[in-house]
Amino acid sequence: MSHSPRPRGARTAAVVLVGTLVLAAAPAAPAAPGARSAAAAVSPSAVHVNQLGYLPDGPKRATVVSASATGSTWQLHDAHGMLTASGTTTARGTDPASGDSTHVVDFSSFRGTGSGYTLTVEGRTSPPFAIRTDLYDTLRADAMSFFYQQRSGIPIEASLAGAAYARPAGHLGIAPNTGDTAVPCVSGVCDAVRDVRGGWYDAGDQGKYVVNGGIATWQLVNSFERAQRAGHQAALGDGTLRLPERSNGVPDVLDEARWELEFLMRMQIPEGQPRAGMAFHKIHDAAWTALPTRPDQDAQPRELHPPSTAATLNLAAAAAQCARVFAPYDPLFATRCLASARRAWNAARATPGLWAPVSDSTGGGPYDDTEVGDEFYWAAAELYATTGEAEYRDAVTASPFHTADEEVFTPVGFSWQDTAALGRITLATVPVGLPAAELARIRGSLVTAADNCLAAMDRQGYAVPLPADGYVWGSNGQVANNATVIAVAYALTGERRYRTGAIEALDYLLGRNALGQSFITGHGTRASHHQHHRFWAHSYDAALPEPPAGTLAGGPNQSLEDPVAQEKLRGCAPARCYVDDIGSYSTNEVAINWNAPLAWLVAFAAERG
Repeated sequence: MSHSPRPRGARTAAVVLVGTLVLAAAPAAPAAPGARSAAAAVSPSAVHVNQLGYLPDGPKRATVVSASATGSTWQLHDAHGMLTASGTTTARGTDPASGDSTHVVDFSSFRGTGSGYTLTVEGRTSPPFAIRTDLYDTLRADAMSFFYQQRSGIPIEASLAGAAYARPAGHLGIAPNTGDTAVPCVSGVCDAVRDVRGGWYDAGDQGKYVVNGGIATWQLVNSFERAQRAGHQAALGDGTLRLPERSNGVPDVLDEARWELEFLMRMQIPEGQPRAGMAFHKIHDAAWTALPTRPDQDAQPRELHPPSTAATLNLAAAAAQCARVFAPYDPLFATRCLASARRAWNAARATPGLWAPVSDSTGGGPYDDTEVGDEFYWAAAELYATTGEAEYRDAVTASPFHTADEEVFTPVGFSWQDTAALGRITLATVPVGLPAAELARIRGSLVTAADNCLAAMDRQGYAVPLPADGYVWGSNGQVANNATVIAVAYALTGERRYRTGAIEALDYLLGRNALGQSFITGHGTRASHHQHHRFWAHSYDAALPEPPAGTLAGGPNQSLEDPVAQEKLRGCAPARCYVDDIGSYSTNEVAINWNAPLAWLVAFAAERG
């Protein structure tokens, strides 16, 4: 199990058990060609670029693998082969995370636009890329479309997702499903059944977890809240996304978040029952879902798992944020969210030590968490920002997380298990009435965290906002999380270096990395497309689709926590511990809490003006 922030580390022990089952359940036919390519091999080009491209007014840097101790000549050519710029690389020495000897090309001063540009250094040429103002518009929509396609309890329409991704609603009690409309608790937890339909499937499996849903929902809603403060909310407004709710007068990103919020509130125990106000921790199949399985064809019984303090505080935080942001668009829903948040807060205060056990790993990850002071801080911050009430202000200021900055912004980034940073971001950006000196300290801690991320990027040949030993399960999500901290620092200071750093983090995800691999399906000339998923499982069943465009792979994981990674990647340098194979769930799974910061970050990068 990885250490803080443990982005999906709590699933590790459980999934190791699952891996054997998954691989055994797979058809005997080999995976699609290339699905199990050796990740440690040198990429086709040793001139690593953002394979999607660059913004005309943004950073434009590439990394070259070269043993030369001195700079080499670089040349930028357009699609017709014409030389448009040239210069000399900067030798950076050995990149600590990959072991590569690196040089950096910086052509940020070039302001031409077009498609088909290439960089050539030492006789090697990069993949082609574009330089366009609208570079991230399509990816912004695709990264958000991921959530619609992960929805449970609703048909996925061909007109919105494409014919290959259309499917009937999953888990509504229509045979062979037992469904999520009347789910019993696991033995000994409770006697009742609950209607917990809807929400998003969490990852490559078909479980639904409140703690992961809470942070992912918060990030989508916070993306809109941030854009609204910056005057760019129209880009996420009504009619901007491929959703069945479009044109309803509500911003589409909020419509998508509401699908999960409704599920989170269904997981709350109603009044009159034991532990009223608490939230059940998770719901999933009684045993791990076989790979591949389309959601509507899942015949396994579904089970609710015991409530937890962590899940209850996730509900309190996300619902309190909902009450604030939805109020102008749907005041009745906002009122319902606030009532749910208050009930959850009170229940968590009354039962502060109800943990999800690490042993609860049959059929789904445990998502265990025995340190919930950070969740209390986050939930109090959201309730205070929404209500301004003294009870929540006092809970904020009394929390040890309010002053312990090193516990809030860790080098590897925040996660579902380390949520204090979410509360800190809200306190730094939403007017809450804190004294001026206290607000300045809160904002200063966030800017310092951003500076630390920029320093980490500067120490590495591939400019990754992670430490060299920070390649944990879901490292790509952590890259995006740290990049959002850098972007918030830009909003607080207006200093351009923070915008530059946040956007440059996308370069890593889109191909400027040791593998020359875009980790986002459909975006880049060498993009991941065999991610671990029950339905997007073309590698195992040719009748099923590959993951849709805009789907982020988990990324390099130096712990090698699945059999495929252990077979293919033994001895890998941390930044190379990735394989685009559907069986490598510890490096190549998808997850809502990784696509959420990707969507946040891309929406920021796509803004113009």
